[in-house]
Amino acid sequence: MTPTPRTPPALATPFTLGGLTLRNRLVATAHATAAVSDGVPTETDVAYWRRLAEGGVGMVITGGTAVAPESTLPRRYLTEAWRPEIKDAVRRRAEAITDEGAVAVAQLVHLGRETLGAGTYYAPVSAAAVRSPREATAPHPLSTEQVRGVVDAFRISAANSVEAGFHGVELHAGHGYLLAQFLSRANNTRDDEYGDRIALLTQVIDAIRTEIGELPIGLRVSVEPGENSGLGLDDLTELLPRLSAASPFDYVNVTTGVRNTYVPGMATTRPPLLASVARLRSAVALPLLVSQGFRTVADIERALNSGADLVGMARPFMADPDFARKVIAGDERSVRPCTGCNEGCRTFEPTGSCSVNPELGPPGTAIRPAVALPLTRPAVALPLTRPGGRSGPVAVLGAGPAGMECALTLARSGAEVTVFDTARQPGGQASLASLAPHRSGWRKFVDYQREQLADFGVRLLLGTSPEPDDLEAYPHIVLATGAEEESLSVPGELRTLTSSAFLHRYADVVPDAPVVAVLDDGFGWWQGISAVESALAAGAGEVTFITPGTGFATGLSPENRTQLLNRLTGAPLRVLAMSTVTSTTTDGVRLRHVLDGQESSLAADVLVTVGERHPCRPDFTPSGHQTVHAIGDCVVPRRIAHAVAEGRAAAETLTARTTRLQ
Repeated sequence: MTPTPRTPPALATPFTLGGLTLRNRLVATAHATAAVSDGVPTETDVAYWRRLAEGGVGMVITGGTAVAPESTLPRRYLTEAWRPEIKDAVRRRAEAITDEGAVAVAQLVHLGRETLGAGTYYAPVSAAAVRSPREATAPHPLSTEQVRGVVDAFRISAANSVEAGFHGVELHAGHGYLLAQFLSRANNTRDDEYGDRIALLTQVIDAIRTEIGELPIGLRVSVEPGENSGLGLDDLTELLPRLSAASPFDYVNVTTGVRNTYVPGMATTRPPLLASVARLRSAVALPLLVSQGFRTVADIERALNSGADLVGMARPFMADPDFARKVIAGDERSVRPCTGCNEGCRTFEPTGSCSVNPELGPPGTAIRPAVALPLTRPAVALPLTRPGGRSGPVAVLGAGPAGMECALTLARSGAEVTVFDTARQPGGQASLASLAPHRSGWRKFVDYQREQLADFGVRLLLGTSPEPDDLEAYPHIVLATGAEEESLSVPGELRTLTSSAFLHRYADVVPDAPVVAVLDDGFGWWQGISAVESALAAGAGEVTFITPGTGFATGLSPENRTQLLNRLTGAPLRVLAMSTVTSTTTDGVRLRHVLDGQESSLAADVLVTVGERHPCRPDFTPSGHQTVHAIGDCVVPRRIAHAVAEGRAAAETLTARTTRLQ
């Protein structure tokens, strides 16, 4: 019987935009990796965009492109579009996208009063002297003549971008940046012609039309949170039709949030705008692109069926640049998932990276280096023994992110691999982290790795600790046995649990111990924070976070920290900084301030401690014919990004060696 042909999803259908044909409905919305030097895109930047477009996306919108000197940062990692002398570099970026079959659009931005927390050489400016909640001081209000200079800056930058080979431009009027500041009724208190909230944008659009003709002009706007934000959904549904009638543009790209909230963390598990697509569709007649938080085919199709013409994503393409090709082919299962961790993609050290994608490395490397040091060579595994003399099957001890990444990479090359783990569930530290509220993104990655191992025929033996005799048949052994949290020795009588133990048991512990004290290690990372959120989720009546450090959640990225604090607003949580626990009693803990030594008491029913993690490495002596490599936390406990990179590197080392032997 002939199988019934698979009906292609709506996301796979072409779309016409301003005379251009997009090969599908998927858009890589504006983002950047900061691979820009002195305002000029580098070859690393070009390679990134080429690889993304190669993956089959319909349209690519490049981000991080400023229109004026006062909208740049001291590190100058934003592309400086007003400069005609950089057009050759911008042309290479555009060609990298168009050569691979995608439509290329350059997003243009003026930051206005927002400094991105990075400082600036220039005075922040805005529609009026209204202070941003994210800045310490109010901006300089632009004069009428200065606003006209902004119009000219957008015109020149758009002309330069199109001359360099971009098919069109997108104006960033969202996320609280300058054009959004003029649209906002809370920020735009002007009494001149620009007091009409759409006046600046109409002039910008009209000026750009004189330069680029009928090529597409898009507009990105964002639904800003809060009743008094001045640019909520009601505002946008009023302003967009009026703006489109006054100065027609070609599509609207709607997202949500402002700085530190527009890149949602793991707590956002569904697209925030999905329920509003129908309302947006009824408000605007032009092509509608909706973005933020889309991860699955089901949600993308739901948006398209609700009236969206295009669906945009950014971080999913960083995690897997082949996202479009895979989902169009019906192979969603093989998509390497974005976890929403907001780590490598938001720290720019020195450029954007991805915790789950080791192929996204900094300038000068083909892949992500495997150690958190400024190395200039590719990631390598740590060899524990000299290489042996023959190839053959590989035993991987440990089914955490490092071990499973190693096994998966080996299996893709055709190697025979067996993975052992003493735990009954795979995932290691990622699985542990996913037990906390708002951290389920790590479970998605663990499930992806496990499913891929099954698809490639890797044997996964859980709840198993192999004996030396069991390993004798394996010429190659990779240790990925992870780390364990140290149990702090706090004298006294109060029930005390490590943060790891608490994550496993908080639902049972908290009902009988509703007053919870959490002693952090001072580094402000997720172990202590997850203990706090777990206790609150289980119904704790009072949680006290104690840290020898200077504050709460200090180790997180600004996005993660801001969104965490928003979640915790109103919770029964106290933070005691620069303090530690010296001992416990039957009904609480004794505290000491780390500076003045002053002591105090605190009532508590249970103490949760964040201890140092120590490597776990099995004690066995390999035979003379065996090679052994160690990767991930069993070398030094670090982040999942290191584990994944070292897992990939170990596999490639073994594959290269086997190839040489053949």
